Amino acid sequence: MLTHTFAEGATDSVVLDDASAEFHDFFERHYAELARFAHLLTGEADGADDLAADALIALWRRWDRLRQAEYPLAYARGVVANLARSRIRSTVRERRRIALFWSRGAEPSDGPDVAAVMDVRTALARLPFRKRACVVLRHAFDLSEKGTALALGISVGTVKSQTSKGMAELERLLGTTGAAGELLAGRRNR
Repeated sequence: MLTHTFAEGATDSVVLDDASAEFHDFFERHYAELARFAHLLTGEADGADDLAADALIALWRRWDRLRQAEYPLAYARGVVANLARSRIRSTVRERRRIALFWSRGAEPSDGPDVAAVMDVRTALARLPFRKRACVVLRHAFDLSEKGTALALGISVGTVKSQTSKGMAELERLLGTTGAAGELLAGRRNR
């Protein structure tokens, strides 16, 4: 019985060796072509070698069935095409993320920004919208309380309270008294 098991094991290893030899032959004959195909699909020389290698790994996992197939090279090309498509999609998504990240820069200004103006802009951005709108319309655009109320569709009393609270928050954020209004008003004249 031990001899029989050994004989079966020997037969299995011969079959495995035949499959390995066939796959090695397939690899040697077609790797360069698959890499060139991947390069033409993706435009990336370095990535093309990786795609061809990944495709051949996928083929090796199915080699017991593929070695019996009529056109294993056609299957290999399909695997390369699918991997290339995935790589291109991934690259496009990454480029979009990078573009979105870099497009979120500071808004351009007409004149040179001084540190104080940048501080006021940063502080303004931290205010809730209604307070910010009231402060900007009242101090940067010099609108009256009534004009601000009409522009925002709120009451004059709301404009008064939101402007007062917004200026207090700005001064707290900036650590100054009265400077925020001067900077906002001064910026308007530039």
